[in-house]
Amino acid sequence: MDAAADLLVTTLVAIFLFLALCAALVLVTVSLRRPRAVPLLVASGLVVLCVVVVAVLPWNIPPLYVAVLALLAVALAAFGGNPVVRWVLAVADGGRIVDGPRGGILVELMSEPPATPRQEEILRGGTTIGYVERLAAALGIVAGFPAVIAVIVAVKGVGRFTELATPAARERFIVGTLTSLLWACAVSAIVPLALW
Repeated sequence: MDAAADLLVTTLVAIFLFLALCAALVLVTVSLRRPRAVPLLVASGLVVLCVVVVAVLPWNIPPLYVAVLALLAVALAAFGGNPVVRWVLAVADGGRIVDGPRGGILVELMSEPPATPRQEEILRGGTTIGYVERLAAALGIVAGFPAVIAVIVAVKGVGRFTELATPAARERFIVGTLTSLLWACAVSAIVPLALW
């Protein structure tokens, strides 16, 4: 294949990746207020398709195109993870968990009979922490330092340790963290794979 054909194919792949990531960003933005299955599944499918394309195709994308893709991928990883995580958590708990007024969840604490059970809000700030963890994970992968994920999990686990006394809190913490990091890693993995 000659140089002109290589450049054309590389440009087409870069344009496809750009458009697919833009479409995924639009779909997750549409679901930001109220997570909906169809847009989130389509956005996830686009992300998986992009990962497969850059992993399978033998063309290296020029660094200037990759820089634009990196900005888009980091934005999609950080902001797009919110509706994805909320949707997965809603599916996982069947909608039984009640959100608290300060961004946490309300759990029923067990008390000695005949006292009435009381509710307490735990895992406050989870939305903000999720944005920060996805941003850190995406930037770490794009920068070539994927070990940052271990640091994120360690810091988050130590910081939340005292709030993980109830099964609902543990389940939400594990499912939310894994979903959040999986989304951020899948989206941001497109960048280093495009440079191969």
